Amino acid sequence: MDGYVKLPIVYMRGGTSKGAYINMADLPTDPAARDACILSLYGSPDKRQIDGIGGADPLTSKVALVGISQRTDIDVDYTFGYVGIDDAAVDYEGNCGNMSAGVGVFAIMQGFVKAVEPETVVRIYNTNTDKVIEAHIPVKNGEPQVVGDFAIDGVPGKASKIILYFKEPAGAKTGKLLPTGQVKDEITLADGRTISVSLVDAATPAIFVRADALGYKGTELPMDIENDTQGLLQTLEEIRCQGAVMMGLADSKESASPAVPKVCMVSAPQAYIAIDGRRIEASDIDIVARTKALKVIHKAYAVTGGICTATAALIPGTVVNEVVSERAKLSKNVVLGHPSGSFSFSIDIKNDGPDYVLYKAGVARTARPIMEGVAYVAI
Repeated sequence: MDGYVKLPIVYMRGGTSKGAYINMADLPTDPAARDACILSLYGSPDKRQIDGIGGADPLTSKVALVGISQRTDIDVDYTFGYVGIDDAAVDYEGNCGNMSAGVGVFAIMQGFVKAVEPETVVRIYNTNTDKVIEAHIPVKNGEPQVVGDFAIDGVPGKASKIILYFKEPAGAKTGKLLPTGQVKDEITLADGRTISVSLVDAATPAIFVRADALGYKGTELPMDIENDTQGLLQTLEEIRCQGAVMMGLADSKESASPAVPKVCMVSAPQAYIAIDGRRIEASDIDIVARTKALKVIHKAYAVTGGICTATAALIPGTVVNEVVSERAKLSKNVVLGHPSGSFSFSIDIKNDGPDYVLYKAGVARTARPIMEGVAYVAI
């Protein structure tokens, strides 16, 4: 077809996100040409992404680039990208833990990793964060087993459980678990308010603020926050951009990446009504949290953001530790309440002398291939 080339892709749901998984060898090696190819695939820039596979939502405008690794004891290299919706750009600043859930499945489907029953362990090197993820993929008849009885909030139905272990995820972007060396810092907003925040970098860097410090309950749903007449969404973005400078991730608020760092609003466990109308009981969760997904509020919660939130919850003195349940502090298992339900994280962190050492973080996800074939992209 004149003006287009065929690009092999697997369109897959990973966790509560969705996007194309592409063999790196099938893309141009020149970064500009590669990104132009991806933007054409997604139909960006266009707020509806009507001319591509993008779903006009930050959770469905994501891409995973995967290839056989040359690194010792690593199976595949994986690069995650946020594909701009309104902007003609692909952001590679951070990783997406939800999309990470599909990488092992894709690697087995592509023959990058030999399938071993009943479970294949795929060791993944994430180029965005220079960190290793160990994915435990159920296998049956030589193929990934995606049918199962495990459910995650934010995804209808059930599927096979995939366990992800993020190895030594501290300092994913800044090199430090506590980028400023403090468990708590202060930010002065444009309106003159001074707000206490905690800046933590585990799997992804994030800035945390208590909901009550901003005058909110913390149980607000995405639509409530996006329609808030007091400008909560804008306040969270202001905090995020200031935090980016404090973490050394940007030279100025204006130059901060739209994806990294994350900003998270936290509150003590309390009952609320989820997006689907279910009542989430306070006794079933350890903390309530809301986070942004680019320009809007995440309808569920990012895996990497959740790891960072759960880790921050277990560091005494952070604003997150102030509101998390005592149960979580003792067990090191943190159940996070988000707009679509709850999310559980297992955090292996120890106080080694004056510093905290984060050995690994575990989380259960699901993934499902939706379509495999070729897409037509403009050249």
